[in-house]
Amino acid sequence: MTALQEHSVQITKGKLVLEGILSLPTSIHGIIVFAHGSGSGRLSPRNNFVACHLQQDGLATLLLDLLTEEETDDRRKVFDINLLADRLLLAKAWVEADPLIRNLGIGYFGASTGAGAALQAAAREPSNIKAVVSRGGRPDLAEPYLPSVTAPTLLIVGGHDEPVIEMNQTAYELLTCEKKLVIVPGATHLFEEAGTLEQVAEQAGRWFRRYLG
Repeated sequence: MTALQEHSVQITKGKLVLEGILSLPTSIHGIIVFAHGSGSGRLSPRNNFVACHLQQDGLATLLLDLLTEEETDDRRKVFDINLLADRLLLAKAWVEADPLIRNLGIGYFGASTGAGAALQAAAREPSNIKAVVSRGGRPDLAEPYLPSVTAPTLLIVGGHDEPVIEMNQTAYELLTCEKKLVIVPGATHLFEEAGTLEQVAEQAGRWFRRYLG
C-alpha cells in the first residue's frame, strides 16, 4: 500500500465554503480533481474507490463537494452545469495556489453530471489541465464547449447504459482533442456489477498515468 497523507480542506470564496478531502501519496506525479454527479459528493463510495486506485499510481486526489449541503436540495443547482464548472474552476485555482501541490499537472475525473462540468471547465481554462476522464458521464451537457476541449479525454460508459452510450457517442464526435470511448461490457449506469468499477479504475489510471506520469 502507498503511504498516504489525508487532509480535510475547505475551499472558500466569500461566504461560500466547499468541503473536500485532499489525499497525498509519498511520491506524487499529478493531482486528480473529482467532479461528482447529482446527489453525490466527496464521500461517494464509487469515486473514493477510483481515487484509492489512482493514489496507488502516485496521483494526489481532491474529492470535493461542488455544492453546499443546502444547495444539494435544489434540483436546479444539481443540474446547473455552469455553476458546477464555476466551482470546479474555483478548486483549480485553489490547487494552483497551494504550495504543496501548485506545481502539479491537473486531471479532472467527472461522474454523471460532473463530467459535463469537468469538460466545460477544461474548455474554459485549459492551462495545466493534462487529461479528463468521464465515468457514466453526461458530456453532452457541455455540448457548446466540447470542440474547445484540448485535454486528452477518456469517456467510459456501461454497456447496459443505453441512453448514456448514445449521449457519449454524440459528445465523442464533437470532441476534437485526443480522445477515446470505452464501453464496459455488462455494466449499468453506476457500475455496481462485479468487477466493472475495477475496470473503470484501471482505465482511468492508465489514462492519467499516460498524460500526468
